[in-house]
Amino acid sequence: MAKILIVEDDEGICDFVDLELRHEGFDTVIAKTGREGLEKFESENPDMILLDVMLPEINGLEVLRRIRKNSSVPVILETARGETLDKINGLNSGADDYISKPFDIEELLARMNAVLRRVQPANGGANRLKNRELELNLENMSAIIKGESLNLSKTEFMMLKFFMENTGKVLSRDAIIDAIWGKDHFIDVNTIDVYVGYLRSKIDQPCKTEYIKTVRGAGYMMVGS
Repeated sequence: MAKILIVEDDEGICDFVDLELRHEGFDTVIAKTGREGLEKFESENPDMILLDVMLPEINGLEVLRRIRKNSSVPVILETARGETLDKINGLNSGADDYISKPFDIEELLARMNAVLRRVQPANGGANRLKNRELELNLENMSAIIKGESLNLSKTEFMMLKFFMENTGKVLSRDAIIDAIWGKDHFIDVNTIDVYVGYLRSKIDQPCKTEYIKTVRGAGYMMVGS
């Protein structure tokens, strides 16, 4: 079962989540500060991180930024209810999802399982996707362009995968949100524009060619060979 790193300084929430996740069969590791969270991330190699935004020593958003410098491990942020800016900053910094406190354990488990499903390639499908000089390896979730490795977050990888699986099709922002974050999930459509900007900076600019095309008034399209 997946190993989950819980980075949470509220002892009550931490104990509750730890107990419920262990009951569901997850392995858990606990950190009470941002600094300890980074240390446990390095030493424990978790499959997913539940990361509180408000942490002592180093706040959750800074912890996330440091993790994203060399890892695309799935991260779900725990934010205070109504703190929209934290949610936006978290998603823009590479979080895969967020959940507002207080939360039901059923909602947390549903979000965790949804993230784990979308970051793990389905069995039995093609192992690679290729478009001109861009290639995705679905087994190890790696990407290369012109023979050089791309440093992508999990969300960036899954968005790029969705584009490549639908090459030549116009994809609306709502369709992209449904595919990456799931239906009935509140994600601002502007978040899609931000992630497309990230992908273009890593793919289109180095190749000096257009892979992801803006279709005015409709959405985006992956341009084929």
